[in-house]
Amino acid sequence: MQWRVGLQGYEVMAVHGFYDEEHVAPQPFVFTVWATLAGEQRIETLEETLNYADIQIAIDEVMLKAPEPIRLMEEMAQQVIGRLSNHQSVASISIRIEKPNAPLPHPGGLPAIEAEWHRG
Repeated sequence: MQWRVGLQGYEVMAVHGFYDEEHVAPQPFVFTVWATLAGEQRIETLEETLNYADIQIAIDEVMLKAPEPIRLMEEMAQQVIGRLSNHQSVASISIRIEKPNAPLPHPGGLPAIEAEWHRG
């Protein structure tokens, strides 16, 4: 049996973005993260899995404690993956970040990035 642990639709208000004007007022970033656990054994303790609270904490650390605004969502994803991949129980991570209020030339669409990481 393969196990996946996730956190879907987690919204964080933060002042990140490529343009300087995005650093003035917080805007929403919506995270969906799934971690596939290593091994197929029976999981009976919290230490054998990835606590979904750890996913939320990793996102909060990246988004709310950054020393300066993060310009690209790709960098946000890399930083979250960097924190979560330290858990030895994690074999792979899938992350999606949506930015509903991103500056676009005209209305329409939902800007998003996705990344996949696999323990090598």
